This record gives sequence, structure tokens and C-alpha cells, in this order.
Amino acid sequence: MTLYSRFAAYVDAALNALEAAGDLPSGIERRAVTVEPPRDPAHGDLATNAAMVLAKAAKTNPRALAEKIGAALQQLDEVAAVEIAGPGFINLRLVDDSWRAELAAIHDRGADYGRSTVGQGTTVNIEYVSANPTGPMHMGHCRGAVVGDALASLLEFAGNRVIREYYVNDAGGQVDVLARSAHLRYREALGEDVGAIPEGLYPGDYLVPVGQQLAQEFGDRYATAPEADWLPLFRTRAVDAMLVLIKADLALLGIHHDVFSSEAELQAEGKPQAAEAWLRARDLVYDGTLEAPKGETPEDWEPVELPLFRSTLFGDDQDRPIKKSNGQWTYFGADLAYHFQKAQTADALIDIWGADHAGTVKRIQAAVAALTEGRTRFDVKLVQMVRMLRGGEPVKMSKRAGNFVTLADVVREVGKDVVRFTMLTRRSDAQMDFDFAKVVEASKDNPVFYVQYAHARVASLRRRAAEAGLDLSHPDVSRLDTEELALVQLAAQFPRVVETAAAAREPHRIAFYLYDLAAAFHALWNVGNDRPDRRFLLPDDPAMTAARLFLAEGVGQIIRNGLSIMGVEAVSEM
Repeated sequence: MTLYSRFAAYVDAALNALEAAGDLPSGIERRAVTVEPPRDPAHGDLATNAAMVLAKAAKTNPRALAEKIGAALQQLDEVAAVEIAGPGFINLRLVDDSWRAELAAIHDRGADYGRSTVGQGTTVNIEYVSANPTGPMHMGHCRGAVVGDALASLLEFAGNRVIREYYVNDAGGQVDVLARSAHLRYREALGEDVGAIPEGLYPGDYLVPVGQQLAQEFGDRYATAPEADWLPLFRTRAVDAMLVLIKADLALLGIHHDVFSSEAELQAEGKPQAAEAWLRARDLVYDGTLEAPKGETPEDWEPVELPLFRSTLFGDDQDRPIKKSNGQWTYFGADLAYHFQKAQTADALIDIWGADHAGTVKRIQAAVAALTEGRTRFDVKLVQMVRMLRGGEPVKMSKRAGNFVTLADVVREVGKDVVRFTMLTRRSDAQMDFDFAKVVEASKDNPVFYVQYAHARVASLRRRAAEAGLDLSHPDVSRLDTEELALVQLAAQFPRVVETAAAAREPHRIAFYLYDLAAAFHALWNVGNDRPDRRFLLPDDPAMTAARLFLAEGVGQIIRNGLSIMGVEAVSEM
């Protein structure tokens, strides 16, 4: 139990006592009660809103209720003072030994410090990346890949079971284009001069090995054959080859999915028909006509009867067709069936999408609400594009890819950890610049370096202490003063950050917190530059060194735990 969860239990016990005494009606919902740091540190160490959120239901004055709760909390040995602020906020000041005990708890729990059970074992399906299987991963896919993977790790750390899923869009027209592009490279491998790649086909060199493999396997059997003879076969072979490429690219980022779901298989198994039947049985799909698009005149518009999903019943702007006039499934119809399939195995669904898909969010949310009858939480996290720069100038495209910057090239240049951390240094719905010069810069302005450097400094302390022959086995944490314990207070917030970040589905909060923790550690370290007695390593005072190293290693443990969630290695040397 961490300090914040312990004080949440103390507040709960105080409320139970008030109920038993008849000072608080029993059965009042307490889920909105929180224990957190005050917005202004000058107000104390902890604050609870218990009186504010319970007073109305209790039909009492919030300040009067706060006085009663505060009186109970004042009896705790860990509480130095209780202050009632404004209309009923309760601010607590703790004794220093509370923070010393929390530092010991960080060491005792180690890699599990901050791990939570708030997820209660619920299963969350996170679908992320899901790039069309038409080529290698590019940096347009990278940010969503990192956000999704870090979110998966965050939710697991918070007590959820997570399914990492990749949806393979292998049923649309783009895979026919891929197959035709592979056929061109196949003919090229057979010795034909194919000339410039025709407009409309994929130009990248990554299809050259695919063509060579097809030539080796089939010889010239399909060189001049009608398209109908080879298109299905080449489509399957090309998609399989692209998935091998995609998985290898993702592995460079340390990303591995549990499930790869095929849109083609989904349709072949009749899943869209099953979803349609389920919805029709509940009068949520009907045959009707859409209104003419804006700007179309009656002469230009021919209404066609289509199967329409009643998405307006669930907050969408209009009902949506699930089939085209030629009988094929619309993108929405196929996606609807896919989400129906996912909901069979998970309690909650999360999709990580590019911001260019914002217009389809409402209809999919409507579909999930209908198909799960409101039982399944569904979140869509939109990820903005990343602008690639080098020294402030746009980066040129990759020749191998044909028209984009590949993820593999970037990871090989700056490293997995730099890429992953950088992608989490801003909210996912905010625009981002990725400047090759900036992300490897050794400065405070580079969060990747700043956090890694803090951990490296902690590791260096242990090595230097060992070289000096100092005995660090029995640290006396009573030697740590208020200035040093302020760093423990920040470190102790990590479990709260994990839980709030998981609840908000926002892994970037971990990166933000680690930067603040690293900054506080560096600031305390730098005090020793002007005041030698405040240095962490004091060869003439091994007891003080042991206490401060215990503090530093506690901070290092938090950094390791946070970086682990982000999928970033905590380095020991820089």
C-alpha cells in the first residue's frame, strides 16, 4: 500500500466512523472522494475533497463536515497538522517520517512500486498501428504505434489484462494495387524491362524482393497470364510479405501484437452479415435512402435504397449505410463487424487512429454502443501527424520507400528509446515536430536526455561510492532533511500518476511526470555545486552518503518503472 492509497483508506475509515456515530448518513456514494497533492504546495502535503463532494448528499454544510473529518485525521500519528481551506477542502501536513517510510516502501516494492489493481483484471482490447499492408512502416505510423504500445503497458501496470491487436486491411482496393505492383516486379525479375513505375502503382524498391521470390517460385507461368489468373494469388503473397516487413519494423521499436485480425477473413467468415442480422433483429438496421449530398440538385442525384444503421439513435449526425449500391460492404459496414468481433473478448475497446479519421469516430462509437448494448467502454484516441525535420529543415523522402520516411531508417539513426520517448513528449492529439538534431541533443530542453541523464547520475553514485569503499548497507534516513524529503514527496506521486494516466488513457502523463522528477533530482544535485556539504557523495561522512544514495536510488527506481511503461531502457552510463 502506497502513501496515497493509505491516506485514502484513512479518509474512508474516518467517514465510516462518522456514519457509525450518526454524523453522516450511511450509503452515500464515495467514488468522487480523492486524496491528492494540493495545487499549491504551500497549502500542505495532501488534500482531500471528501467534505466538498459528500456534503450535499449528507444535507450538511461542507465546512462543518470538513471539521469533523479533519478532527479524525488529526489523531493519526502521521499527520502533523490539518487545515480547513475555503468552503471545505481539507489540507494535511505530514510528519517527515511519513516520507521516510515511503522512501523505504519504494525500495521494498522495487519494480512493482506504482503497480495498481485499479483495473480489477478487466480485459481491454487496444487496436493500434493497423497500417494498410502495402509497404514498410513510415513515420506517419510511428506515433500511433508508440502511443498504443505504451498505453497497453500502462493499463497492464494498472491492473488490466490487455490484448494488443493489429487490424489488417487486406480486403480493399489498395491490396489489388499492391498485387499489380508485385506482378510488375515479378516480370522485372524475369528479365523484362518494365521501365518507369506507372502512375497508380507502388513505386518503392521494397517490392523488388517480393517480385524475385514470386519469379523463383512460379517461373514465367503468370508473366503474360490474364489478371484474373494471378491477382488473388499475388495479393495473398504480397500481403504476407508486407506483414513480415511490418512486423520487423515494429520489432525495431520493441512492439509486438498479440493478435493480427484480417479484414478479408472477417468477410469470408460472414461476420458482417452476422452483425447486420443482429442489428436488424433489434430494428437498428433498415432499408432506406440517404439525403442528397450538399450541393447536389435533384437532377444530379438518384436516390438508392441501402441498408442503413440507425446511428442517429446513438448520437451520430445521420444514419450510415453498411453496404454500397453494388452490394459490397462499406468501410463502415466492415468496421462495424470488426468491432462486434472484438467486443466478444474484451470488456473495453480502445482504437488508436490518425487524426485524419476524426470524421468517422461518431459512427463507430454509435456502432459499438448498439452492438454491446452500452456495456463496453469504447475510446478512440486520435494521433496527430509528426513533421520530420533535420536542423529545422524538412527531411527528404526515402528512396527505398518511394515517397515517405521509413520508421526503420529513423530508429537505426537515433535509436529505439529516443523515438519512443519523443513520441510521448506531447499529447497525442497535438501536432509534433521530430527534429533529428534536437532529439539527440544533450540538454535540459531534450526530455529524453534529461530523464536518462538523471538515471545515469544515480548509477554513477553507486559506482563512485563503491570505488571509495563506503559502507552503504545500513542507511539512516533520519539524516534526510526537509529539502531532501521534498524529492520523496514528488517520487511518492508516481502511483497516483499511473492510476490517473490509465483512467484518462493518456500515457504521455508518465513522460511529463518523469521529466518533472528528473528536473527535481538535477536541481537537488546542482545545489552541491555551490555547497559542498549538500553533495550526494561525501567521502568523509559515509552515513550521510548512505542516506542520500538511498534517496537517489529511490528516484532511480521510479525512473526505471516509468520508463519501463514507456518501453524505454533506463541507461546507466551516458
